[in-house]
Amino acid sequence: MLPSARDRIAGSVGDDDLVLDVGGWAEPFARADWVIDLEPYATRGLYGDRVAAGAERFTADTWVVRDICDRERWPFHDGQFAFAICAHTLEDVRDPVWVCAELQRVARAGYVEVPSRLEEQALGVQGPWVGWSHHRWLIDVEDGGLAFAPKSPLLDHRAADRFPVGFHATLTPEQRVTALWWEGALPARERFFADPAAYDAYLRDFVAAHRPRRIRARPWVAAHRRLARERWNLRRRPDFHRRWRT
Repeated sequence: MLPSARDRIAGSVGDDDLVLDVGGWAEPFARADWVIDLEPYATRGLYGDRVAAGAERFTADTWVVRDICDRERWPFHDGQFAFAICAHTLEDVRDPVWVCAELQRVARAGYVEVPSRLEEQALGVQGPWVGWSHHRWLIDVEDGGLAFAPKSPLLDHRAADRFPVGFHATLTPEQRVTALWWEGALPARERFFADPAAYDAYLRDFVAAHRPRRIRARPWVAAHRRLARERWNLRRRPDFHRRWRT
């Protein structure tokens, strides 16, 4: 989660306000009173230093182990929480629309943070593929809510649908995420594409609108290109093949 968002939440919720963290296992929000996640309390904190994050308000007793997409109401009352956090979870789960419905049922306001399409459609973020390998969705904020489009394997094979290697390194932390502060309602829907051309346009129009004219390649990419040029120039020398035959 962005540090600025953490600070804003910590400064805006009162000491008596109940706070829920949805899907916070890897880096739970210390101010949360309750956490709901598929993973158990004892294994929490894969990405975060619990000591550095401060004293945890939640406990083993207020940590709910649950598949948040199981289409069963979460074990909380309507409007039980003053605030709910769902950071870097919706892109992972199979039914984010259901999760958003439960978020707005159990909380009166909240904060959602997901990877931006600038990041998720960039080549080389995690490896020689587009975005993060385990993410299922491309997510937009529209009309105060969230729209989810399936993240297709086509992104790995069509250059017009993605940003080139090196683009991700030019993004600021704020550009790498999409954030939504909501109050009262959290509209969410899955995008429907009637034909392949509509999906192609959805991917390519976004890249065309944000693609820079020129980006600086990462050092290892530049070195690879330089070596390729040197090999090509060497092969073009008149004496190259004659030297290898003798």
